[in-house]
Amino acid sequence: MKTYTFSDGYTIPRVLNGCWQLSLGHSLNGPLDHEDILKAFYELKDKGFTAFDCADIYTGAEEFIGSFIKELKQSGNYEESDLQIHTKYVPDISYLSKVDEAFTRSIIERSLERLNRSYLDVVQFHWWDYETEGMVRTASYLQKLQEEGLIRHVSVTNFDTDHLRILVDAGIRITSCQAQYSFFDRRVEKRLQKYCKENDIPLICYGTLAGGFLAERYLGKKEAEVIPETRSQVKYLQVIEDSLGWDGYQGLLELLKQIADNHGVAISQVATRFILQQEAVAAAVIGVRNSRHVADNDKIFSFELSEAEMNTLRNHIDRSPILPGEPFELERTIGSKYRSIMHMNINEDEQS
Repeated sequence: MKTYTFSDGYTIPRVLNGCWQLSLGHSLNGPLDHEDILKAFYELKDKGFTAFDCADIYTGAEEFIGSFIKELKQSGNYEESDLQIHTKYVPDISYLSKVDEAFTRSIIERSLERLNRSYLDVVQFHWWDYETEGMVRTASYLQKLQEEGLIRHVSVTNFDTDHLRILVDAGIRITSCQAQYSFFDRRVEKRLQKYCKENDIPLICYGTLAGGFLAERYLGKKEAEVIPETRSQVKYLQVIEDSLGWDGYQGLLELLKQIADNHGVAISQVATRFILQQEAVAAAVIGVRNSRHVADNDKIFSFELSEAEMNTLRNHIDRSPILPGEPFELERTIGSKYRSIMHMNINEDEQS
C-alpha cells in the first residue's frame, strides 16, 4: 500500500474506496448485492485501503458505511483512527440562499450520526451556483466546526480555479480539492492543477476509470453495442464523445492493453497509475460495487509507468480536444447536456 501525507501530517492511502455507486438509483441494472459489498469493505480494510469517500447526497451511502463501522465497533477491535472517512457537504441548489450556520451544523451532525463517527476526517464542500451569495460564509461555518473537532479537514469538490482561489484568499484552509480527472477529462490540466501545486492543495481524483469504461471488456466494442449500466456511464459516454471519440477511445484501450500486458496487470490499473503519476495528485477514488475486484487494487502499486510509457499515452490523448471550460463548468452551465444529468436537489424534501 502506498500512502500520501499532507503538509499537516494527515495520511491517506493513494486509492480511496468510492461509494457513489452505493447511492440509491445509481445502478441501472437493479439493486446491488450489499452483503457482497460489505465483504469487500472488510477485505479492503484488511489490505490497507482504509479511506472511504462518500457524500451527504449519495442517498444511503453514509448509512451503509455507518453499518460497517457499527459492526467493527461490535467486534471490539476498532478505533476511529483505523478508517479515514471523507464525506461531502452539498446543499441543494434551490436552498443555497437559505444556508446558514445552524443548517450547516445540522447536516454535519447528521453525517456523523449516519456514519457512526464522532468526527469526520474530511468534509469536501460543494457550491452549485457561484452566482448565489454565501459560498465563502458557508465554508467558514465548516471551519468553525473544524475548530470544534467535528471535522478534521475542510476540502472542496468540483470547484474551478477562480472560486477555489476566492476561498483560499478569504482565509479558508483547504486541505485538498476533489476533481474529475481521466484520459477523457483533462480540464484540471488547464489551470487548476498548477494552482493546486503552487498552493499545496493536492488533488483527489475521481472518474479515473470513466465509470468502468477503461477495462478489457470494452476493447473492440462498437459504440452501438454499449448500454450504460450506471448513471456514471451515462455521463462518461458523453465525455468520451466530446474528447477522444469512439475511435480514439478504442485506440487508447489498445495502447493500455499493450502496456498492461508488459507489466502483468489490467487496463484499469494502468489507467489509475497514469493519473496517480500526474503532478499534484494525492489519490484516486475507485468505486466499490462488489468484492470481485478488491485484489485488483493491490496491483496498482505493483508497478510504475516508465517515462516512455507515460509519453506514449500522453501523445495519444493529446491528439484529441480537452473538454471546454474549467473543471465542472459544463456541469454547471444551464442548457448543457452535462448539467441535464446532474441531480442538484437531492435533499429537497428535507430542505424545503
